[in-house]
Amino acid sequence: MVKLYDSGVYLLNGTKLVSEAEGEKISKLSKEEAKKGTISYGILQAHNTSNDSENLKIRFDSITSHDLTYVNIIQTARASGLDQFPLPYVLTCCHNSLCAVGGTINEDDHVFGLSACKKYGGIYLPPHMGVIHQYMRETMAGCGKMILGSDSHTRYGALGTMAVGEGGGELVKQILEQTWDVAYPEVIAVYLDGKPAPGIGPQDIAIAIVSAVFKNGYVKNKVMEFVGPGVSSMSTDYRNGIDVMTTETTCLSSIWRTDEDTKNYLAKHGRAAEYRQLDPENVAYYDGCVYIDLSTIHSMIALPFHPSNGFEIRELNENMDDILHAVEEDAKKLIKNPNLQLKLRDKVRDGSLYADQGTIAGCAGGTYSNIMEAAYLLDGKSTGTDEFALAVYPSSQAVMMDLLRKGAIEKLIAAGATIRTAFCGPCFGAGDTLAN
Repeated sequence: MVKLYDSGVYLLNGTKLVSEAEGEKISKLSKEEAKKGTISYGILQAHNTSNDSENLKIRFDSITSHDLTYVNIIQTARASGLDQFPLPYVLTCCHNSLCAVGGTINEDDHVFGLSACKKYGGIYLPPHMGVIHQYMRETMAGCGKMILGSDSHTRYGALGTMAVGEGGGELVKQILEQTWDVAYPEVIAVYLDGKPAPGIGPQDIAIAIVSAVFKNGYVKNKVMEFVGPGVSSMSTDYRNGIDVMTTETTCLSSIWRTDEDTKNYLAKHGRAAEYRQLDPENVAYYDGCVYIDLSTIHSMIALPFHPSNGFEIRELNENMDDILHAVEEDAKKLIKNPNLQLKLRDKVRDGSLYADQGTIAGCAGGTYSNIMEAAYLLDGKSTGTDEFALAVYPSSQAVMMDLLRKGAIEKLIAAGATIRTAFCGPCFGAGDTLAN
C-alpha cells in the first residue's frame, strides 16, 4: 500500500505520524519550528553559506561528472580562470567507454579528463572501472555530506548524503568557488513500514513509488526523506537501488535515516569514519508524506515509456491484452510515424509476455546484492541460449571481484548470461547489440 497524505504531518519520535493540527497541539511546536527537526534541514543549513535559512547558497563537499559532461565543464571553468579544483572532483569514464562512434573521439575525451585531473588535482576513474554513482558510493559519500553531480541520477541518500544532479553550469560555479543558489525546498517524509516480502527487489519498490507520485507531481522539486522502522528491514545496498530511482519522481534530492547497516557498509569500504547516525528530531514537521507498507508491495513491471507506467505483474497477467493495447495507443500519440509502431502484443505467446533481452546493469540494477540474488535464482538453470539474451554489468570492479570470489559470476555464466564491464550504456541504449 502506498498512501499520499493530503497535507503536512508531524513525525514524533521517528515512529508516529500525526496530523498538522494534532502534532502542533501535542508537541507545542509550530510547524515552522518543527521543520528544523528534519534530517534535511540540518544538512542543508550546515552547507549554507548565506545568513538566510530560506534562500540557500550551498557549497558541496565534492562534485562528480562522467565523460559525456566533464569536457565542457572543465573547458568552461578554464575559460573563466580555473587554477585548481578547490574541492574533490571525480571524473568517471562510464558513459562514452566505447570507441564506437567517431573513431578515437571518446578516448580523446578520456585523455583530456586524465590530463585535467593531473593539472588541477582531480580524481580520474578509467573506463570500465565503475559506473559514476557506484564509485561515489564506495569512495566519497558519507553521513551528513552533500555531493553535486552533472548526471540526472546523482543520489546517495541511502548513505546519509544529500546529492543533487544539475547541469554543468552549476558544477562550473562550484569549481570557481561560487554557490548553488536555491530556495529552501519542501521536505516530504517517505515513511517506510513493514519489510519487503521474499522475492521483492529494490526495483519493485522504486517502481511502486514512482508510479504513485510522478504524474501528480507530489514530490516535484522537493526532498524525499526516508524514515520509519521499515528502513532497517533492508540492507544499505538494497536501499541504494531504490534511492537512485528517486530521480524518476522529479524530486530535488533524497536522504535516508542511517543505522548499523549503513555503518557496516561504510566500514566494508574502508570508510568507517564517514558514519554518523542520522535521525529526525523527536519532533519533525514534513510538508507531505508518502506512507508505504513494504510488505504489501508486489512484483512490479514498468511499461513504456517511463518508470511511472508501473503495474503489478499479477495485474498485467490478468489484463494483458487491454494494458498492452493501451500502451501501444499511447505510443502512436508520441511517435506519430505510421512506419514506427510499438507492437507489444506481438510478444505474447500462449498468454505470457516474452522479452527479447534482459539486462542487469547500472547504478540501480548492477549492485552487488541485486546481481547476487540473480545468480542464486539462475543457479543450475538456463536462459535458453536461443533468441533471448541476458547481459550482466556489475557496477564496479570492486563488485565484480566479490562476485567472482563468491562464485556468483560462474553461476551466471553457466546459466547463459554474458558478463560485461562496469558501464552505464544499457541505461541509454548504448554498448550492446539491440534485438531486432
